[in-house]
Amino acid sequence: MRIVSGPEVKPQSAILCAAMSEMSEPAPPPPSPTLRVHAALLLVQVIFGGFHVVAKAVLGELPPLALAGIRVALATPLLVLVAWRHDRVLPARRDIPLLVVLGLLGVTANQLFFITGLEYTTAINASILMPSMPVFTAATAALLGIERIGGRRLLGIALSVAGALVLVNPFRFTGGQGAALGNLLILINCLSYSLFLVFQRPLLERLPWRTLIAASFVFGSLGVLPVSAPALAALDFGEVSTPAWLGVLYIVLLSTAFAYSISTWAVRRSSPALVSAYSTLQPLATSVLAATLLGERFGWAEGLGLALIVAGLWQVSRPQSPARPTRSGGPAGAAP
Repeated sequence: MRIVSGPEVKPQSAILCAAMSEMSEPAPPPPSPTLRVHAALLLVQVIFGGFHVVAKAVLGELPPLALAGIRVALATPLLVLVAWRHDRVLPARRDIPLLVVLGLLGVTANQLFFITGLEYTTAINASILMPSMPVFTAATAALLGIERIGGRRLLGIALSVAGALVLVNPFRFTGGQGAALGNLLILINCLSYSLFLVFQRPLLERLPWRTLIAASFVFGSLGVLPVSAPALAALDFGEVSTPAWLGVLYIVLLSTAFAYSISTWAVRRSSPALVSAYSTLQPLATSVLAATLLGERFGWAEGLGLALIVAGLWQVSRPQSPARPTRSGGPAGAAP
C-alpha cells in the first residue's frame, strides 16, 4: 500500500482553494488519442446505447430509484476491489475534497437528476437535451483553463451535436409547464457529468485512473444510497424476474463499472472534450441496436447523423498545434 501524498497538510478551506487554483492554471495540449482510445470510446457508447434498451425493460419491474441504488451499491465495491488489486493506492488528504466533488457530480447528481428528470419530462426530450453535454464540457474546460478549445474543436463539437440532433429530431421537443422541471433536471444532469469529466483531468496527473473512479463512487454512493433506501426497502426482490436481474447485471458490470472506468481511462489519454463528444454517438448506437434487435428502420436520417458525428469527432480528435509565441515571447493563446 502506498499513499499518494502532496505537500504539507493544509486546512480544508486551503485545500479547496489549492484545488481550484490548480484547475485554473493553463493546461498543456492534451495527448493525441490513439486508435485504442477511439475504439474504447466507441465501445463505451455502444454499451450506453444498450443501456437505454436494457433499462427500459428493467424499469418495468424495478422503480427508478431502486435501480439507481442497486447500480451504485453493487458497482462501488467492485470498483474498489479492482482499484485495490491493481493500484494499492490511497489518495492524499489534499485530493479528498476534489474526489468528493467528483462523486457528487458524476455519481450522485448524474444518477438522481436523470432519473428524476425522466419522471417529469419525456424520453424524447431527454434524448434531445443530452447532446448539450459536449458543449458544457468544452465551455467549462476552457473557462477553467484545463483544456484549450480552439476553432477546430468548436467546429467538431458543433458537427457532432448537429449529427446527434438529426438522429433524435429536435422538432419533437415538447414544452409546457409540466415538462419544464424535467427538462431543467436533465440539463443539470448533463452539466454535472460534463464537470465530472473536466475535474478528473488535474487529479489524473497524480492518481491512477482506477483509484480515481473507485473513490468517486465511494463518495458518490453516500448521496445515492440514502435517497434510494426507501425504494429499496419497499422492493420485493423475489418478484423480480430472472431476465430483469440479467439486465441489472448488464447495467452494473458494463454500463456502470466498465463504462465509467474506460471513460476515465480515456480522459487521461486524450481530453474531456473528446470523451464528451463521443456521447453524441449514443442515439446512433441505440438506433443500430433497435434496428438489429427490434427490426426498426435505419434510414437516411441515421446515415446523415452518422456522417456529421464522424466528421465532428475527427475534428475534435485532431492534435492541436502548440501555441505560437508572440513577439514578446509569451503565448498567443489557444491554438485552433
